[in-house]
Amino acid sequence: MIAVIKYNAGNIQSLQNALQRLGVESVVTDDKSLIRQADKVIFPGVGEASTAMRYLRERGLDKVLVSLTQPMLGICLGLQLMCQWSEEGNTDCLGIFDTKVQKFPAKDRVPHMGWNNFASAESPLYQGIHLSDDVYYVHSYYAAPCEETIATCDYILPFSASLHRDNFWATQFHPEKSADVGEQILRNFLSF
Repeated sequence: MIAVIKYNAGNIQSLQNALQRLGVESVVTDDKSLIRQADKVIFPGVGEASTAMRYLRERGLDKVLVSLTQPMLGICLGLQLMCQWSEEGNTDCLGIFDTKVQKFPAKDRVPHMGWNNFASAESPLYQGIHLSDDVYYVHSYYAAPCEETIATCDYILPFSASLHRDNFWATQFHPEKSADVGEQILRNFLSF
């Protein structure tokens, strides 16, 4: 079973549709026991960091997520909440990845919205993917490159397009909205 974390962050239906196209059923839940029992966990999101972290903390999901041992994939806000801290609402996050999330500096070019390719991408998550392949982004905040960065993108400045540590994976872009390239990335994650 694939558990999709429910924490009142948007974009759940797009993800479920993408998983269905891959022949995979999922359940949207904030039930701690279901999440612990899942084969894989996906932590998607479109929303605001402090509100999302408050929801997670009120339900004890912050402690559950960091303790998982099965593969977990954070998407967009999910990636940001897996970092140490976010400038959005001056928010302490889950601390899975050792980097901070900041707002892009150029007001006239924010949010970063649309298709962009990779400056680098080296990981089993990107098997069958080329640097020239485009993926879809919608974000005003970014995770700075760090030791756990496995893919980068350049928009105003270089940022972490993807992070990985142990069983935790994350993408700043939306694989569920990234056509065939995104489906291949989801397929790669599901094979872990």
